[in-house]
Parts: sequence; C-alpha cells; structure tokens
Amino acid sequence: MQQDNKKDVFAKDNGGFTLCIVGVGLISGSFALSLKDKGFAKHVIGVSKTKASEEKALDLGIIDEALPLEEAIAKSDLIYIAIPVDATVPVSINILNLIDEHHIVADAGGTKHALCKAIEMHPKRARYVATHPMWGTEFSGPEAAVHNGFSGRSCVICEKEKSDTDAVAVVENIYTTLGMNLVYMQAEAHDIHAAYISHISHITSFSLANTVLEKEKEEDAIFQLAGGGFESTVRLAKSSPATWVPIFKQNRENLLDVLNEHITQLRKFKACLEKENYDYLYELIANANKIEKVLNG
Repeated sequence: MQQDNKKDVFAKDNGGFTLCIVGVGLISGSFALSLKDKGFAKHVIGVSKTKASEEKALDLGIIDEALPLEEAIAKSDLIYIAIPVDATVPVSINILNLIDEHHIVADAGGTKHALCKAIEMHPKRARYVATHPMWGTEFSGPEAAVHNGFSGRSCVICEKEKSDTDAVAVVENIYTTLGMNLVYMQAEAHDIHAAYISHISHITSFSLANTVLEKEKEEDAIFQLAGGGFESTVRLAKSSPATWVPIFKQNRENLLDVLNEHITQLRKFKACLEKENYDYLYELIANANKIEKVLNG
C-alpha cells in the first residue's frame, strides 16, 4: 500500500481499519471493543496461543475471526500486541519481519526498555509505536474485557522520535479518542517510574495476601472481617503470575531499588511499635497523608 493510502485507511470517516490483536485478553480485548465502539475498527482479527481464548473472544464479539499470525498480519492495518512482556520481544521482532510499509504496530507492555532495545536496529523499527496504557484490572482473559476501560487513564508513549510521524499520529489519535491522557518518556525512564508507581503496588499486594494467608488460618474469618480497606489493598493480588513474573524479571533492578526503600519504611513502622514510639508513628502516617496532594495534583 502506498504512502497516500496509509492516511485513508486510518481515517475514521473511511469506514474503519482492520485491527489484529495479538493476545486475546483483558487489555487487547478492551482495546478492540473500544475501537469498535468508536468506529475505528471495522474488522478485528484475533491471534492467540489457545483455541479456547479465540472461541471465547468470538462468542463475546471481541474479534470477528481468528487466524494464525502471518495470515492475520496480511489482512490487517494495525497490529496491537498485548501478551506477557517476555513473549512481546520475540513476537514483536517476528511481526516486524512480516509487515510492510502500510502497517502500524503497537504494544501495551508494562515494561519498555528491553523491548525498545531489542527492536532499535530493526529496519522496520519506525513502523512500531511502543506504548503502555496505564490501566488494567486484576482479571485476565477475553471474558475480562470491558467497553470504555481506558477512559480517564494515562498512556505512555516511549521513544516517539524513533517511530514514523504518521504511525505516531494514528496511535495518538486512537488513545486520545478513547479518553486517555498521553505522556511521553524514554523507555528506561518509563521502567523506573513504572516500578515506583505500578510494579511495587503489585508486589505489596501479593506479599500482603501471602502474609494474611500465612497468619490467618481461618478462611471464614478473612471472609467475614475483610473490609473495604483490606479488599482494595489486596485486589491486585488476584492478578495473573503469567503477566507479572515477566514484568518483575525485566524490571528487576528498578524493583530492587524501590523494594529496598519499601522495606526501610516497613522497618520504621515495626520499630515504632516495638519501642512504643507513637509520636514518630504519628509523624510517619501524617507524612504518608501527603500523597493525597500528589495524587490530586
């Protein structure tokens, strides 16, 4: 397809484009549903490792057909990758090997440095837009997909300058139309900030859930006494290890840095209780209250 046709394919008033989602789960499924709702995608092709996911996505109307990767790419305009980050790297390279100049490729991975490093010298690197929509739930699979899930959230676009301007413009238009606020970062900076904001939250939730499961042997008591605070804190503990172990592995150094600080903070609370230093405990909690101002801008 020629350069002039490229703009027409992705023009909303042209009837929509063909979307291929690689990985048929929460993020890709929600992306597909939202693009259908907004009139961007006229046809969605799903690529999945499992037949069960493909069939579920077809039943739910998330995808219109399921195909092997190479066939799906040949029929698609935009390829959106939403699979565990350890698989994203080799799959992205494979996809870049298969595309031509009219395709646009984007991903939704929670880490960016390893991916961007792996594809930086690929001759078709410019057709790739590395993104991270900062949204998700503790659920997984196509049945977890929702309409309008991205609205009001932020999306990070990494290494914008290494992507073709038309490819970036299409992806920016899609995310902003879905109601997302765009943030631009280099891949390494993204992973540092993601460790501080997102990844440590998941580790904390996993560890709290394990603490309660280890100490509280009466499951009925957990069910009966768990209030809103506990439920909201351990909500992320229901997230899939298949998603999060690869993220923790790729972002290991940044996570170790923030984990060391987190452990230091926990030790301060422990020391206050051991020494009955409730004045300092008050100071620690009051200082933590400042996060409200940060979150509210």
